[in-house]
Amino acid sequence: MGGRFDISIVADSRENAEDNIDTLIAEISRIENLISDWKPNSQVSAVNDNAGIKPVKVDRELILLTERAVNLSKVTNGAFDISFAAMDKIWKFDGSLKEMPSPETIKKSVEKVGYQNIIIDKEKSTIYLKLKGMKIGFGALGEGYAADKCREMMLARGIAAGIVNASGDMSTWGKHPGGKDWEIGITNPMKEDTIFAIVPMKQNAIVTSGSYQKFVEFDGKRYAHIINPKNGYPATGLISVTIMGPSAEVANGLSTSVMVLGAVDGKKLAEKFPAYSYLMVTDTGEFLVSKNNSALSKIKLPKRINKSII
Repeated sequence: MGGRFDISIVADSRENAEDNIDTLIAEISRIENLISDWKPNSQVSAVNDNAGIKPVKVDRELILLTERAVNLSKVTNGAFDISFAAMDKIWKFDGSLKEMPSPETIKKSVEKVGYQNIIIDKEKSTIYLKLKGMKIGFGALGEGYAADKCREMMLARGIAAGIVNASGDMSTWGKHPGGKDWEIGITNPMKEDTIFAIVPMKQNAIVTSGSYQKFVEFDGKRYAHIINPKNGYPATGLISVTIMGPSAEVANGLSTSVMVLGAVDGKKLAEKFPAYSYLMVTDTGEFLVSKNNSALSKIKLPKRINKSII
């Protein structure tokens, strides 16, 4: 999945902890070998290689994961799209992009993107991509899914507390050995080596998407590395979106979608998921916080975030 996993569990002995962490490492590797579109022998790669040619039989696990991704694509009206993997990489965020790509180039970059062209046959357990050159990818869901599976596995094995950090996709359960809730810091997007809030966590998940590490600016406007799969343009208006709720997989998909949709439409989307709460930071430093009775809505925030906040 291309990211770092940090695992902490509370166990009755070092041996028990190491045995269970080894089990989780094996599970993460299993999931990666199933869903990675970078591994040529994965089932997802087989689906992509046969785009426009034939359906590919896959495990039920991949059928269900793909089905959930397509459903999220529908709910977001394409702001999230599992077939984004086919998008041409015309945007560069390493400093080499000196001017905006042309509208024609941007439009062409998303020609093969479209969740409507993904055919799932649950009875035959197959996935078929209708257009040659199409691809599906789980870069916006896979790490969250793996974090959820790790938590589920540890609870089933009697591990009462722990935290899995899948490159920022956090899944927690139980309490810290000191008896307190786990505490997660939210990065200050204006000053990355600091945090502006600490959120207490029980059995929950929290994910933050942001444009503060990878972005370009043209004419004073920031363009995030998160691309709108419908039109090929980078997300604008928000620099950070934190989503908290039961599932890291869902939180991951929502945080990405809200970044794409922006504050107004992103809020409307998030409110369709009442089990989840949000904290958005606009590119002018303003906060937008969900009003449901969650840990995010209760944290103390400054009126506006800026580079002086520590």
